Amino acid sequence: MAEDTNQEDDPVEDEGIGEGEGETAVEEQEGGANEEEGGKADEDKEANLDLILDIPLSVTVELGRSKMLINDLLQLGQGSVVELTKLVGDPLEVLVNDKLVARGEVVVVNEKFGVRLTDIVTPMERVKSLATT
Repeated sequence: MAEDTNQEDDPVEDEGIGEGEGETAVEEQEGGANEEEGGKADEDKEANLDLILDIPLSVTVELGRSKMLINDLLQLGQGSVVELTKLVGDPLEVLVNDKLVARGEVVVVNEKFGVRLTDIVTPMERVKSLATT
């Protein structure tokens, strides 16, 4: 009986597999699993992105700003002109939830005003603007 026990403890060699072939089979199996996991990860990312796609955001295009006294505000009437801080030709600022994300210029499309984006704020600038408020 002692001999039988020793034989069970000895590693069994598979005669059909040469050196290195077993490793290749394991790598192929792992590669297939990684591809499946990668596909699942992509699906998870898309599902996570789908959760936020319908969140409403406030988009504002700022033509300029002005400060005035209450007395001046009360005297405004039809035809009054309010002087703004920006000059003609200066780019408009596009704000999303009161954070600057882009700059652009006024365009008219089908008799409606629009903004052609000329400069997108870099992610680093956006992060800095979050830190300042």
